[in-house]
Amino acid sequence: MNLKITNTLKHLQTLNNSEVKNTSRYSSDEKTKIAKTAKDFESILTSMMIKSMNKTTLEDEKSEKFGGDYFDTIFETEMGKFISQSKSLGLADILYKKITGENLNDLPQKNYFEKVKFNKLNFNYNSKHNGIKPPDEALKRLNNFENIISEASNLYGVDDKIIKSIILAESAANSKAKSKANAKGLMQLIDSTAMEMGVNDIWNPVENIHGGAKYFSQLLQRFNGDVKKALAGYNAGPETVEKYKGIPPFEETKNYVNRVLAYYNHLNE
Repeated sequence: MNLKITNTLKHLQTLNNSEVKNTSRYSSDEKTKIAKTAKDFESILTSMMIKSMNKTTLEDEKSEKFGGDYFDTIFETEMGKFISQSKSLGLADILYKKITGENLNDLPQKNYFEKVKFNKLNFNYNSKHNGIKPPDEALKRLNNFENIISEASNLYGVDDKIIKSIILAESAANSKAKSKANAKGLMQLIDSTAMEMGVNDIWNPVENIHGGAKYFSQLLQRFNGDVKKALAGYNAGPETVEKYKGIPPFEETKNYVNRVLAYYNHLNE
């Protein structure tokens, strides 16, 4: 989708000058979510502007490098985040004030992509994890993707061993894996999730791992760092986890969470 750039400041001024209804009906957690959504929106808008400008200035420079388009997308997205965080547009501040009636700067800031430090002792391992370990062949295949996993871990703030454990549980590190539900690739992304995460080629290991890591990062944010809920959301969907206020009472999901955590435990031994 192309962004037609006209007078952006005019639209921001119109929004800023509109009547703001001050309200205190939002809790601190809700305000945090509103702030994140506003920042994400500004980042998306900024990255679209960068993409539009890149298309105009570089349309004759065709890259034939492996994954070139995807890395362009990563660059545009990360530049959007950087510019948004520097508040050069101020759109996030305007949106936040429009909704809450308060200033965004007054909200305690949280680093949403801060790398999560996982400690296996926090997972409350029980006897169900004993003896569960990934197949040796799967571990060998996983080694082929070490650099990609490390890059995704650093980019999206997710422990690399959790990414590896998800890959092992989802596909046994088989990049050509496809499930009956049409989930594809190393991290078994469905088409809608892949599209939402900006994945163009779902079979490309680089894109698949980045897409899966980005999605899991968002689930961690959604569930305030609760790894078990995030894993359950990856398997059964975040809405289902919220409906049951925890891991859903489905054997498949409970076994999935146990298996991923067991693999994580194994990789930390």
